[in-house]
Amino acid sequence: MSAPKVWVVTGVAGFIGSNLLQELLALGQTVVGVDNFSTGHRANLDEVLAGPLETGARFRMVEGDIRDLDTCRTACEGADYVLHHAALGSVPWSVDDPLRTNAVNVDGFINMLVAAKDARVKRFVYASSSAVYGDTPEYPQIEDRLGRPLSPYAASKTTNETYALAFQMSYGLQSIGLRYFNVFGRRQDPAGAYAAVIPRWIATLLRGERCRIFGDGETTRDFCYIANVLQANLLAATVGNANATGQAYNVASAESVTLNQLFHMMRDRLALDDPRFSFAAPQYDPFRQGDIRFSSASIEKARTMLSFSPTHNVAQGLAEALDWYVARARASGGRSVAATVRHSTSVGANTHSREHRTGAPLPLAAS
Repeated sequence: MSAPKVWVVTGVAGFIGSNLLQELLALGQTVVGVDNFSTGHRANLDEVLAGPLETGARFRMVEGDIRDLDTCRTACEGADYVLHHAALGSVPWSVDDPLRTNAVNVDGFINMLVAAKDARVKRFVYASSSAVYGDTPEYPQIEDRLGRPLSPYAASKTTNETYALAFQMSYGLQSIGLRYFNVFGRRQDPAGAYAAVIPRWIATLLRGERCRIFGDGETTRDFCYIANVLQANLLAATVGNANATGQAYNVASAESVTLNQLFHMMRDRLALDDPRFSFAAPQYDPFRQGDIRFSSASIEKARTMLSFSPTHNVAQGLAEALDWYVARARASGGRSVAATVRHSTSVGANTHSREHRTGAPLPLAAS
């Protein structure tokens, strides 16, 4: 990367945000982080900033809420790039509380656009979602074929893309949206009622409990490892072709797997260290409202316009993610990985879980 720039990362204490912070600091950049810690965790920042003092000196924290325009203006002052990842990122959560989802994901998004415009930032890169494809029957999903939104969360992300384009057309604020497909990796929280499937299943398996699959397990997802997401953000922010802006791009591994296949991949990987994992079996529950049945991405547009090239497929990403979670479980002195990550990220127990214990935590989690 060229001369150091100033980057705003909203949602910096979250899963993707903290990984972006780590990557940017490693590249010698200066980062302004924004978070209200409603879903992000201070321990994520502590882990990233545990290195040399010089690294921490290139980071400034703005603790606040993107629903407050003044907070957004403070963060964007003097910035070159914005990587906007602050949002309520859950389909079930949005179904339960559509008003809050809209306030954060839409009103907060507009605040960040206004602040970035007024600060004259070079590029506004933001997290969109594969949820915008809704009920489209065509696969793989390509960027110009959208279906009807199946949840308030999907509607909020579609609205984000519309507003970003409107600000580029009206004010010249260059923007690029990244439609993430089921991102996973280190620091993804396995706890809580709305936890993503991969970290939750890892924690569940290491506790010796049964993983829950909603539906028949033939639901497909295009899981994308965090390293691929970091690459996409840097490319989107710095691509020199102005024609690449004002658009949204799929960010995925272009490898669709069923939930049944995913479970077997995780179980078999863990069984390499402890054969007893090979006996694990999932629990099947009814489909959830708002969930997309099939998801499969084409990344040809991102390859062509951004030079995006995933470095990790699902199996490679799972191997690295499992290593991260298992290492923390082993370092915990006997706690399960879920308890370890909850402790390290300062979040409470998952009181909504209906998982059923099938035995004591397996030795891999504590040895």
